[in-house]
Amino acid sequence: MMMNRKYSRPMFWALMLVVIPTLTATACTNFLISKGASTDGSVMITYSADSHVLYGELYYTPGGTHQPGTMLDIYEWDTGKYLGQIPQVEKTYTVVGNINEHQVAIGETTYGGRRELRDPEAIMDYGSLMYVTLQRARTAREAIRIMDELVSEYGYYSSGESFSISDPNEVWIMDLIGKGPDNKGAVWVARRVPDGYISAHANQARIRTFPLNDKKNCLYAEDVISFAREKGYFKGADKDFSFVDAYAPPDFGGLRFCEARVWSMFRRAAPSLNLPTDYVAGDPEAEPLPLWIRPDRKLSVHDVMELMRDHFQDSPFDLSVGLGAGPYRLPYRWRPLTWEVDSVRYCNERATSTQQTGFSFVTQSRSWLPDPIGGIIWFGVDDTYSTVYVPMYCAISEVPESFAVRTGSFTEFTWESAFWVFNFVANYAYSRYSDMIQDIQVVQRELEGRFLADQPQIDQAALALYNQSPRLAVDYLTRYSIKKGNDTVRRWRALGEHLIVKYLDGNVRDSLGRPTHPGYPQEWLRRIVEADGEKIKVKE
Repeated sequence: MMMNRKYSRPMFWALMLVVIPTLTATACTNFLISKGASTDGSVMITYSADSHVLYGELYYTPGGTHQPGTMLDIYEWDTGKYLGQIPQVEKTYTVVGNINEHQVAIGETTYGGRRELRDPEAIMDYGSLMYVTLQRARTAREAIRIMDELVSEYGYYSSGESFSISDPNEVWIMDLIGKGPDNKGAVWVARRVPDGYISAHANQARIRTFPLNDKKNCLYAEDVISFAREKGYFKGADKDFSFVDAYAPPDFGGLRFCEARVWSMFRRAAPSLNLPTDYVAGDPEAEPLPLWIRPDRKLSVHDVMELMRDHFQDSPFDLSVGLGAGPYRLPYRWRPLTWEVDSVRYCNERATSTQQTGFSFVTQSRSWLPDPIGGIIWFGVDDTYSTVYVPMYCAISEVPESFAVRTGSFTEFTWESAFWVFNFVANYAYSRYSDMIQDIQVVQRELEGRFLADQPQIDQAALALYNQSPRLAVDYLTRYSIKKGNDTVRRWRALGEHLIVKYLDGNVRDSLGRPTHPGYPQEWLRRIVEADGEKIKVKE
């Protein structure tokens, strides 16, 4: 198992567990883009790892060979709790973040499901399941098989989970849940996203009925239906079995906070569908969202990055409007997600882009290139809306110091850490968001635009070196990825310093550096008058 900050700081986690009973990344979002739905034939998945206690870092595990009898320690990803040991395999593959050297990528979102199906004695939690599988799988199908074998042999410790699993040719969506304390293993269904289509999941199980005799496009645990019958979750014909309805029936939160994120991605990628809001607004009787859709046009890597930057813009759920957004249209709401006034419960919207993101990524798996060149994880830390996605090739031999596990921690600020530098900029921008985000986006587009423009040239240079020696290509791409990562952090720190100067004390400096005093927007002033007009009215 790779060593990350969670595992190397057991005392920190022990202290956190005193304060927070359960630490889970139950607020993540994944998008899945099939080969035929992308502009260049890439298979892509996205992942935002959203947690208020997650330190954003780029995990790195080198591949290797292991002696017979070697054991692997397993720790719960969310808490660092030791769960047990499993035998190590003879050969493991290099993993950079959530993509391995064979271009296999895995992401997840937690949906919970039926609480009685957790197994507190099991060894494999969802995080270990992802990262151990990435060390062992050469294809997405093989990854699904390995995940099944791991939970069958060692049990499944976590609650219900959805996974995105991709390789250079296919992308699969998988819903999985344990079988409880007395039944080792898990029940699951995995479906291949049809070529030319896109899918998504966001903390709500999504697979309903599925084909029972189509192994090319659908795989499932042999007891996924019979176990549901045994537990009393399902009655009826096998063909009518729905994984969602049996194992994770959606409640208001599952629709409004989770499926709404899927809806927003779908409505932006395929506005022609004119998908209604009834279901995601919280009506369980309304027509559910489809599992996948065909986008109106094929999507580029940049398009997918922009889909991750979603605040429900220009929709009924738009977070940048209303009293909660404040005078400067801040599209975030501090927790809790639901709250009460006079015994009536209300809610904030939960968008794809959120302030508590630890890290996020877009992966590219490209079948026409050798694996070390074809696989890229475009990696960013903190808010997806204001992050910069930096290209990290899948077979690099080390990661940038500024993104590394050893640099900083969740409780230690340092200017050397990408996580803290990006958080500094974002958190300062919250104070005057509608103005500062424009400055941020100039630099964001400058950096990402350059990365994307340079990508063909970098690929070609790496390919020429690969034809001489694969090692030369890996060394070249390692140097490139490290430089771009560290350069980005330095540029972002300079941006933060610029913002402090430009927006000091509520003023805004003009192009000559002179402070101006633009005041609050007129709309906000009217709201102040509505609330306190008589009290603050100037007496003539």
